[in-house]
Amino acid sequence: MKGQFPIEKFGALQTPFYYYDTQLLRQTLSIIRAEIGKIDNAVEHYAVKANANQQVLRIIREYGLGADCVSGGEIKAALQAGFSPDKIVFAGVGKADWEINLGLEHDIFCFNVESIPELEIINELAAAKGVVAKVEFRVNPDVKAHTHTNITTGLAENKFGISLNDVERVIAMAQQMQHVKFIGLHFHIGSQILDMGDFAALCNRVNELLTQFEKHHIQVENINVGGGLGIDYQHPNRQSIPDFCEYFKTFNSLIKRRDGQMLHFELGRAVVAQCGTLISKVLYVKQGTNKQFAILDAGMTDLIRPALYQAYHKIENISSELPVETYDVVGPICESSDVFGKAVDLNKVQRGDLLAIRSAGAYGEIMASQYNCRELPRSYTTEDLL
Repeated sequence: MKGQFPIEKFGALQTPFYYYDTQLLRQTLSIIRAEIGKIDNAVEHYAVKANANQQVLRIIREYGLGADCVSGGEIKAALQAGFSPDKIVFAGVGKADWEINLGLEHDIFCFNVESIPELEIINELAAAKGVVAKVEFRVNPDVKAHTHTNITTGLAENKFGISLNDVERVIAMAQQMQHVKFIGLHFHIGSQILDMGDFAALCNRVNELLTQFEKHHIQVENINVGGGLGIDYQHPNRQSIPDFCEYFKTFNSLIKRRDGQMLHFELGRAVVAQCGTLISKVLYVKQGTNKQFAILDAGMTDLIRPALYQAYHKIENISSELPVETYDVVGPICESSDVFGKAVDLNKVQRGDLLAIRSAGAYGEIMASQYNCRELPRSYTTEDLL
């Protein structure tokens, strides 16, 4: 075993594959549960979009977390993993009728509604079933998050949520409808956020809204602040578990909750990213004019983040202790963007070596595709390889 990887077991497995360190996942979940336990009336709904692997989901459910879903398929995955419907929230800017009906049939905790047309359809579909749908309104708080442009969601220019100026009017509309019940507000400003000042700004906006609503006698039972806490992609060993203490403390200390108000979180990446690694085999080492390439059997079809976001993932040669050389680490896909990293320092790479692409537990396996008619990557957990 080299480091945390059982490479003697890896040799018998077809690459590429995802390896999930479930011991680290359980440690992470234990800390989340302990920190949530310090806050009165608080709930964490794991964001299923980060990773819907059934073994991973079942472990998360064992620790008492709910599920934050953004599609009917994710609701099905959560139910299959044993999540209780009364802990499932359904978000997303474009909910299809069948997805809404699925949520209604299972009496999920609530729908996070993003527009007036969506509210009207939920009311219509609930009326057809003779039920009342619980709804929270996703508010676009117009708060800037210091993260990649493609994963900011809380600015007025983004497609998500109801504008600040319209929220009160939409709540009034809901209160006139017979088949929806307004139960709270939902916010989410982005992903991979490491500056707690961004979350503090969101807290200030939440407080402003609560004060405004109180003046108009609008009761808010639930406040859902989304997720967004980032991880350390540069140092996955040194920072294997994010600073959940500071994250939860920021919201608990700054949001001025009224008596009985529930506080909901929707962390995803921070829960699972560091426990997942993409393991790939070196097919060829190619000497270019000015550089050398390590060509892997994994590509952007297996982990798209570097091609999509120019995202950084630490790469390690777990087969070699030879002196370090510099490589461009690339995949086999017929696209110039199929690159995991440029000028990467690795222990000397040879054909057949196993490379570990770290911090890939979030938005890795779940975003894999079959472009170039490739097979989807398999996955294994610590328990599988005992």
